[in-house]
Amino acid sequence: MPTITRELLRALPKAELHCHLDGSIRPSTLLELGREYKQPMPAADADALAEHMVVRDAHDLEDYLARFGTTLSVLQHADALERVAYELIEDAAHDGVRYIEMRYAPVLNIRAGLALGETVDAVLRGIARGERDHGTRGRVILCGLRQLSPEVSLELARLAVAYRDRGVVGFDLAGAERDHPARDHAAAFALAHEHDLALTVHAGEGDGPGSVRQAVHDCFADRLGHATRLIEDDRLTRFVNDRRIALEVCITSNVQTRAVSGYDSHPVRQYFDRGLNVVLNTDNRLMSGTTLTDEYLHAARHLDFTFAELAAIARNGFASAFVPWPDRVAMLAEADREIARLAACP
Repeated sequence: MPTITRELLRALPKAELHCHLDGSIRPSTLLELGREYKQPMPAADADALAEHMVVRDAHDLEDYLARFGTTLSVLQHADALERVAYELIEDAAHDGVRYIEMRYAPVLNIRAGLALGETVDAVLRGIARGERDHGTRGRVILCGLRQLSPEVSLELARLAVAYRDRGVVGFDLAGAERDHPARDHAAAFALAHEHDLALTVHAGEGDGPGSVRQAVHDCFADRLGHATRLIEDDRLTRFVNDRRIALEVCITSNVQTRAVSGYDSHPVRQYFDRGLNVVLNTDNRLMSGTTLTDEYLHAARHLDFTFAELAAIARNGFASAFVPWPDRVAMLAEADREIARLAACP
């Protein structure tokens, strides 16, 4: 096996399945959009803004989410949404990402008068341009929010279904987890499920394994966002493993939200060793100050993942993507060719 380096892991073909659009804006773009839309920023230059936006002092998930007020202040216009989606495709391509699912909650982007569908159209335009220019494929997951009413989630699920064949591939539930149970939003997930839309749920990040249980049994989750505390329930862990429900693991973000005490104590090592279907992701490139290459490097340095194991995780990402199976087979075949070439290098 080759020696693990940043450049090797950047070259490793990867899929990113858990990446928030409004948490992955370039600092320079955030400054420019702030000036354009007359929204004050907490720092005057890109480097200082990047440092400010990285969450280093959160006590929990809710603290971590507070930074989104800054990015959302400039994402109320179609041009801004299109630009940020395009740039995320470009950044992903430079990071060795061949396929990315970017997610966001359209209900947070309509303060300046956009219709919900207009936000989706804008993001899809940005993705389409990015695909043409940079080659990385992109799709969209729409999010309901735990802290909002179930009726809002139901409306967003209808929106996701309406765009199912136009680039939206899944429905999610995000937001403050503690005291906001997923089962309250079960009707939205039932609607999406009945219309054959793939489902993922943030769970086990800001609350315990009972939250994961609701995601699986009340919301039909095909994948789980974070699932950091799933391991506390051994029977449920075995259930998730037996059904190959993918875990969208975000190591740095979990450290920042205090879901784990440090990189070396993250349960992803145990999940992988037990055979669970784990995928590495960034969560929020801006707030976590990370790239997908960084996340793979953290797994190697802190959790002793080998190149062969990281290649297996990369394959999990393509196999668990919310696209038709023939597309996944094609992406896996291409990834296998690239992995074999990388493995042959000294």
